[in-house]
Amino acid sequence: MNIYVANIPFKSTEAELKGLFEQYGEVSSAKIILDKFTQRSRGFGFVEMADDSAAQQAISSLNGQDFMGKILVVNEARPKTDAPRSGGFNRGGGGGFNRRSNNDY
Repeated sequence: MNIYVANIPFKSTEAELKGLFEQYGEVSSAKIILDKFTQRSRGFGFVEMADDSAAQQAISSLNGQDFMGKILVVNEARPKTDAPRSGGFNRGGGGGFNRRSNNDY
């Protein structure tokens, strides 16, 4: 099961995150997402556990718990969708300053 973990302290490492979840069962991988420009933690990540029942126990136990001074938000990760993300560039035409229409000539 793939688990989404939010509000991870910026100073924590993937090894520390993995160790936190290993209390509940075998962890296949633990990944903290980094900003692609600064290479600093974005404060969230994903943990993959092989056993679904252990993963559910980890989710229920760790959600809302303190980890290195921050309260974690832990839940099952939703599948990635191919839908475009909102808030992107404006692809429409823009109106210029004092732009005239054809009727103004």
